[in-house]
Amino acid sequence: MREPPGLLAAGGDLSPTRLLAAYERGVFPWYSAQQPILWWSPDPRMVLFPAEFKCSRSLSKTLRHGPLAFAATIRACAAPRRSGPETWLNAEMIESYDRLHELGFGHSVETYRDDSLAGGLYGIQLGQVFFGESMFSRERDASKVALARLVDECRARDIKLIDCQVASAHLAGFGAREVSRNEFARLLSQYASRAPQGKWPNEPQQPT
Repeated sequence: MREPPGLLAAGGDLSPTRLLAAYERGVFPWYSAQQPILWWSPDPRMVLFPAEFKCSRSLSKTLRHGPLAFAATIRACAAPRRSGPETWLNAEMIESYDRLHELGFGHSVETYRDDSLAGGLYGIQLGQVFFGESMFSRERDASKVALARLVDECRARDIKLIDCQVASAHLAGFGAREVSRNEFARLLSQYASRAPQGKWPNEPQQPT
């Protein structure tokens, strides 16, 4: 649809099979608790190629990486923001992405100050594509450090593309750019694969 831009369909469910089929085609769910499940495919699409990432090395001076904890991160992403109490990450969504994590498709990156979780992000990996879903920050620059760690992980795992979904000046500052829906579909056909990639380093071998 042109208005709202990118809305593709409504309804269905959040089973692993449907979610993975959607991501494989460049479609993601995004809706509030009062709505049916809404499926989106924006045009243009914002993406980040790890090789084009731009970030100051000074970001990591006060924050550190730590053990990966998907369950804690997705729930922190669902917490109310300063802008208001609304969150699109309802209990149904959290349960579905927890399941994808158990199956080896969902991954997260965290940053810590001392032993406290300061920020992080999570998303879905299909082959050489990481589909970023949400991030949070409790400390200044914490989510930026998590993004830098994600890029390092993508480079180490030969992930070619990070999907950022919709345009933002914040992500553009790190080197993200827009591509057409057709170009995004071409990139997915080249790099996305539904075979589970297994746990990332430091991830628990059993669900948190």
